Amino acid sequence: MNKSITSRHLDLGCGHTPRNPYNKAELYACDIQDLDQADLKDGYIYVRANLATESLPFEDDYFDCVSAFDLLEHIPRNIFLGRDGEMKNSFVDLMSEIHRILKPNGVFLASTPAYPRPEAFQDPTHVNIITDKTHQYFCGSECYARQYGFVGNFSARRVAWDSPKNAWSPQTALSKKLFRNFKNAVFKGGITHLTWELRAVK
Repeated sequence: MNKSITSRHLDLGCGHTPRNPYNKAELYACDIQDLDQADLKDGYIYVRANLATESLPFEDDYFDCVSAFDLLEHIPRNIFLGRDGEMKNSFVDLMSEIHRILKPNGVFLASTPAYPRPEAFQDPTHVNIITDKTHQYFCGSECYARQYGFVGNFSARRVAWDSPKNAWSPQTALSKKLFRNFKNAVFKGGITHLTWELRAVK
């Protein structure tokens, strides 16, 4: 892969609607599904991968930013591989992979339904419950996730309860974001999602 292009984004767990929240030039989309390139928006390069069990098929320091919208809650914390009782820390390993493929100071943007909101639990495929402290396991040179095999270091640029639509477009005007959060809080029973913007420290 050519590293000469400096504006490159990857959307993990993209489904049929990959997003480009930071308006980068070269776009990649990744999901577990067998999606046809023709099914995606123009300009996206599609790569299939099982994010719970496989490494990301990209070079080190390849992306300026990586996004994951409504994905982390579907990544198991542990998987039994069945080989001599071996366990895989899937969530920790995925965070290591995201750090590996980000350029120095690259941004990981994630939005996920989080505890204590019922939306974090109601979908039976939600197997990884995120809290407003989970990101701390991946931040700092002596972070907690190291004891589980995490390789990397993030710093928290922003961690906040937010409307998913605000996370899709982080460059939206603050007034519009505040209005959207107010509308969700008052008329839709509360804000359901936690947004992470984590910067890769290398």
